[in-house]
Formats: sequence, C-alpha cells, structure tokens
Amino acid sequence: MKLDKPVTGGPCWTELGTNDLEGAKRFYTELFGWRPETDPRQEAGGYTVAHLGDAAVAALTRLYQFQPVAWNVSFAVADADATARTVEEAGGTVILGPLDVFDAGRFAVALDPTGAAFQLWQPRTFPGAGLFNAPGSLGWVELATHDTDRARDFYATVFGWTVNASEWYTQWGIDGEDFGGMADMGDRFPPEVPPHWMPYFAVADVDATTQVAIEADGSVLVEPTSMGSVRRIAVLRDPQGAAFGVYAAGEEG
Repeated sequence: MKLDKPVTGGPCWTELGTNDLEGAKRFYTELFGWRPETDPRQEAGGYTVAHLGDAAVAALTRLYQFQPVAWNVSFAVADADATARTVEEAGGTVILGPLDVFDAGRFAVALDPTGAAFQLWQPRTFPGAGLFNAPGSLGWVELATHDTDRARDFYATVFGWTVNASEWYTQWGIDGEDFGGMADMGDRFPPEVPPHWMPYFAVADVDATTQVAIEADGSVLVEPTSMGSVRRIAVLRDPQGAAFGVYAAGEEG
C-alpha cells in the first residue's frame, strides 16, 4: 500500500467480526503484538480497538446479525449518505445504515454488484487507522470476485479509483497510488465462498508469522509464497475461521 494515512476513497480501517471476541484478542495479540482496548460503554457492544504503540490499527467486534465470521474493509468517504446513494445507483446494495457511531463518524455496510461486502466510513473524531505498512498494521486490501469487469466499473464509479490492470491481476489506486488489488476467483475457491474483500497485514517475516499462527491454533490457506521478486505473502485463517493475508513489510506492491 503506497498510502500512508487515511485518504478519501481509500481503505481507512479494517475490523474483524467474530463469534469469539476473547479468543480473537488472544490470537491477534500473539500474532501481531496488538494491544486491544475494549470500549466499556454497553451500547458499544464490546467493540475493541487494537493498537500498536499509540496507533489504532484494527478492530475486533461481535458479529452483526447478517455477518459471517470475517474481516471487513472500510473505505473513507466525505459523505456516507451521498456515497450510499451512488452505491445503489451503480448497482450495489446498502444493507446497513448510514448511521452515526457516537461522535466518531458515520458508517454504512454495502454489497457490490458481484456480492462482496464493504464498508463506508465518514470520519468525524476518528479518521481511521493511525499506522499503515509497519509490521502488524494494514498493508494491502484485495477483492476476490467472479466478475472482475463489473467490479472494476462499479468501484471506479463509486470511488473514482484508478485501475492498473495486467493479464493476471488488477491494482486499485487513488491518483495512481496503489493500495489494493482484485483477483478473479475462478475455480480456486470452494463454491460456498462468496466474493469478498480481505485485508493483508504487513509483517517482518511471513514464514515466522505463519508458524506463530499455526501454534496459536490458526491455519494456513495459502502457504508462504514469493510473488516474483518483489513480495512474499501468505493467507491465514484464525481459529474462528476468518481469513486474512500477511506480506513482508518493506516490500513494494
């Protein structure tokens, strides 16, 4: 991810919806060294923000009614209500909100036309992640879908993203600054896996992180793999079933 702070239209936050909040706290603390802080207000529902030093880097939360155990990606917008209307005009569906989250911001959950869920975040007192690309923080976001052409048109319309497409992979950007990508699911995923967004977290050592995940009762979906000469990645799954990626910090996307 070339972006180093939340930018309108770009990924600004990622949060895990889980059916075992305490278990998730233990797993990710061991894996990334996060310091979780749970909002004590009853109406916050146990919402937990993970920190590295003083920087907020991700959140862990109990499941929404409609939500599977999964990581979710939020994109910063100037006006959640206006963007929600654009989502629907472009063929997507808004399934929650927009609604206010205390004084932190305004929030909505949507589905793109291919069925992948994503979130809109209009910041007020909380802009999003305070750290990117450093070990343990968000470093890349990736859409997996069966209809890359439709997805490309949709996200370009909604967010104005730039598109850098090759034969095998599409990279998303803002004014050419790439922050994520898109992969065709093809037949590489089981049929029950829907289109989805997935975060990648930067780590110092992909292989070592993978081993820590295994020892903490996680599992490996994609073994540590070198992508050409520029990146080493792996895709892991936490003990509750949420998938996420890791990649070697300091390597270019």
